[in-house]
Amino acid sequence: MTEAVVELQPALRPKLKEPMGPIYTDTEELLATAQQPIITVGDMVTYHLLRAGRIPDVALVDEHTERTAVEDSVVDAFEGFDREVTVSNPPATLTAELLTALRTAIQRAGEETTLIVVDGEEDLATLPALVAAPTGASVVYGQPGEGMVHVEVTRTTSDRARDLLSQMDGEPRRLWSVLLDE
Repeated sequence: MTEAVVELQPALRPKLKEPMGPIYTDTEELLATAQQPIITVGDMVTYHLLRAGRIPDVALVDEHTERTAVEDSVVDAFEGFDREVTVSNPPATLTAELLTALRTAIQRAGEETTLIVVDGEEDLATLPALVAAPTGASVVYGQPGEGMVHVEVTRTTSDRARDLLSQMDGEPRRLWSVLLDE
């Protein structure tokens, strides 16, 4: 189940570098604007929310930041979640395993918190999170060297994520089937 459903092609990389929402460097300020559920994508973003006393409803981590292993103290902070799931997801891909775990975790948000530990890379999970999360939810991801990007799930942000996912190589129909349980 670890085969890639879709894969990022090089031509899309510049589109993904542009932040999809405002950038925060102050966690408290970000949390003051965030709505439920909160979904974090990235180790440092998750770490900062946990340090501020907020367990994300769904968090995806890979124990790396900017391709470098995070400090043990960061990994040690990933506790307090109701459920932990480990999935495989090679770099620049989205696997059915990751998509299924994300969909399930979002469906259970509000009932339990879920930490998804990714063996590989979690970077692209922001896009399916924006599609699968309910309107009004907050998706927070790291912008390298700048801070935390907060994206409110709206029709516009969800449509933008759908558009980017549809441009990836692979099986977009299967992506929708797995992600949206269609």
